[in-house]
Amino acid sequence: MGIKYTGDYKKFARELRKKMTKEEFKLWYNFLREYPIKFYRQRVISGYIVDFYCAKLKLAIEIDGSQHCEDEHEASDKMRDDRLKAVGITVVRIQNTQINQNFSGVCEYLQLVFDNLEKQ
Repeated sequence: MGIKYTGDYKKFARELRKKMTKEEFKLWYNFLREYPIKFYRQRVISGYIVDFYCAKLKLAIEIDGSQHCEDEHEASDKMRDDRLKAVGITVVRIQNTQINQNFSGVCEYLQLVFDNLEKQ
């Protein structure tokens, strides 16, 4: 099973790029946008829209608000992550609070993830 970029969600993904959360905005403009490896915002993959995606690393980064701690969201997130993993994508989830309270730590963590994926 390959990675599918479906047109069904492209319009909605474009709208999401225009309406980033403040945490997505911060991560994009202060770290990912100028990163030497290309990242995409709000990328459609296998019927899902991921917050950030790097094709070279096969990595999706999801920025989660507090609603993702609720039981129904946790189950939905797990199913989504499992589907993305089935097409070879590593999923990293970062809480909004982590970005707001320890942004440099988030960037250091992501750098470690990037380095490990590049070695594979």
